[in-house]
Amino acid sequence: MGARPAWNGYVLVDDADVYSERVKAAGGAIHRAPEDIPGVGRFSVAADPHGAVFILFEGASDEERVPAAPGTPGHVGWHELHAGDLESAFAFYSGLFGWTKGEAISMGPMGVYQTFATSGAPCGGMMTKTPETPAPFWLYYFNVDAVEAAMVRVKDADGQIIHGPTQVPGGSWIAHCLDPQGAIFAMVGPKG
Repeated sequence: MGARPAWNGYVLVDDADVYSERVKAAGGAIHRAPEDIPGVGRFSVAADPHGAVFILFEGASDEERVPAAPGTPGHVGWHELHAGDLESAFAFYSGLFGWTKGEAISMGPMGVYQTFATSGAPCGGMMTKTPETPAPFWLYYFNVDAVEAAMVRVKDADGQIIHGPTQVPGGSWIAHCLDPQGAIFAMVGPKG
């Protein structure tokens, strides 16, 4: 059985080879050894100790990249880990990349939703996956101008809406979707 299509995120590092070794030393795995993309950079495909996949990326240029302004449509606005175990997963990522804990939100019987920050800016959340979720994974929330209109665009492009729209703390709205290949992604923004 082949792997299902998925969206994968990149973590920018200053040395893909060194961080690949650090991932292994911290109990994670390297699925693809560090390799060059000529003129672009060096990358390796990694997984945390529970199997959630991410990519280490070292840019070929020392030129500092200017990030998009928060909320810019088309860019990832939130990174969410459905972890095998929240506490050990947070320790893994924090130990490797220095991510820090933000607000911890109780979700009742579903446990705790732990937000996290990079360089002081909130950028995602982690939770222990539900028993129904087949494996740990990262879910990426793309910023949209209006969630309801974006849901129509997903359906018109042969995607599916699997959850939402739902309002989340802070007032934004989200929807979980499948692209035409079956890869899960999410959207975040104002409702209408």
